[in-house]
Amino acid sequence: MDNKEVIISIKDLTKSFGSLSVLKGIDLEVYKGENVAVLGRSGTGKSVLIKIISGLLKPDSGTVKVLGEEVDKISNTALQKLRLKIGFSFQSSALYDSMTVRQNLEFPLVRNRRNLSKQDVSKAIEEVLNDVGLSQTINQMPSELSGGQRKRIGIARTLILKPEIMLYDEPTSGLDPITSIEINNLILQVQKEYNTTSIIITHDLTCAKHTADKVAMLMDGKFLSQGSFKEVFSTDNESVKTFYDYNFINDK
Repeated sequence: MDNKEVIISIKDLTKSFGSLSVLKGIDLEVYKGENVAVLGRSGTGKSVLIKIISGLLKPDSGTVKVLGEEVDKISNTALQKLRLKIGFSFQSSALYDSMTVRQNLEFPLVRNRRNLSKQDVSKAIEEVLNDVGLSQTINQMPSELSGGQRKRIGIARTLILKPEIMLYDEPTSGLDPITSIEINNLILQVQKEYNTTSIIITHDLTCAKHTADKVAMLMDGKFLSQGSFKEVFSTDNESVKTFYDYNFINDK
């Protein structure tokens, strides 16, 4: 990366739940404008990591700095302010079933940007829907959308507040290969058009290969290796090779 401004800095982070040690001293730096994929099997602590980054969970030890702020040390008010700069794209898309697409997108805007006129709100909704390629769904209910469309609307709802950081939790989970490619392309488009810095939590190698500038391989609570996709998987490490072989990856 040309620009070496550190947006997320994690040093010696640990987290346990009772006797279960999930994160065992991990280090990670994410630079401005970079997409970092954190790869690992289910239950390896990937989602715990992004919950700590967004202040939803507190670390046991170590430091987590986001945009220069130590997340677990700042006041609730400062944390709420910081969270407005962090977009969280949930695995389930987390849409409100009883609201139309328009209302789902309106909700975070009206709640967090109280000074906007109705016209401003409508314009922001139309723009973000256009960016995710779903202008036609504006009056539909979530139940009328496909899994891929719900995922896109979930990302749109996050983007409407123009966050500096995007956290994607398993963005291609449960999607067919064609829809997964569309979501991967959307993640790249968001990086470019919104100038976001992102962490992509995934166990999908194709997603990591297509979207990430850097890959961090999480196993047994530690990062086994970090680097480009090629660097991480050009290895004799049996655990990494097994993970690679376990995933079907299309190299064409």
